Amino acid sequence: MTVTRYRPFLLILSLMLMLLVAGCAATRANTNDEQPARHTISEFSDQRFAEVADPWEGFNQSMYRFNYYFDKHLFLPVVNGYEFITPTFVQNRVSGFFNNLGEIRNFSNSLFQLKGIESMTTLGRFVTNSTLGLGGLFDPATSFGLTRRNQDFGKTLGYWGMESGPYLVLPIFGPSSLRDTGGLAVDSGITYGLYTVTAPFGTSDAAFAITAGVTTLEAVDTRHQQSFRYYESGYPFEYYMVRFFYNEHRKIEIGAADPANTPNPVK
Repeated sequence: MTVTRYRPFLLILSLMLMLLVAGCAATRANTNDEQPARHTISEFSDQRFAEVADPWEGFNQSMYRFNYYFDKHLFLPVVNGYEFITPTFVQNRVSGFFNNLGEIRNFSNSLFQLKGIESMTTLGRFVTNSTLGLGGLFDPATSFGLTRRNQDFGKTLGYWGMESGPYLVLPIFGPSSLRDTGGLAVDSGITYGLYTVTAPFGTSDAAFAITAGVTTLEAVDTRHQQSFRYYESGYPFEYYMVRFFYNEHRKIEIGAADPANTPNPVK
């Protein structure tokens, strides 16, 4: 039995460890923290915000607030500590490394969508940055005209005509939909499968600690690259705004704004 089979649990373990770090890096939350204001869509005149199917709104609102507190009291203190102690040059190299690994997901989903030119471009980016870019630490591929094409299995499902389904707020991951949640599971499964096959850290006892450290760093880097902060938009109806723009953004990414782009136009 190797440590690779435990990788799906490492992120949870790593986040628990980050809680201890955050306790030393930030002021402990108290029970008197101001609660984010609650608003309903009936308060606002623009009914376009209400067009997104959200039958689980109660759960989603609660999860949105959970993510806010998780961010405020755990994730962001760790990210801020990482940004404080790590030089910007090193931060960029770390981001480049993990972004380069993400090209595997981009490549596989471009293939699933039968996008031959895009697939070759993404493969070219991965090979170029993995070699000339020293494993993705640098990005010479972009200067060669090989632009990044972000893809995921949620987009692949949408490309082939699957509707998004109800809106869903995931713990930690944030805004999603029923379709995109399934896509996330598939992408994670593909990544886990590749990791299991390659076993980059071997099967020694140290491999578990190394894997946990890399997984934690990946999670911190992912949040570091995202500028969004909960309840800092200045809008009292932020939940509905985020829901609306997430839905519209995914439509545009998948090509629903131009039905000719998809074999089975997404509604």
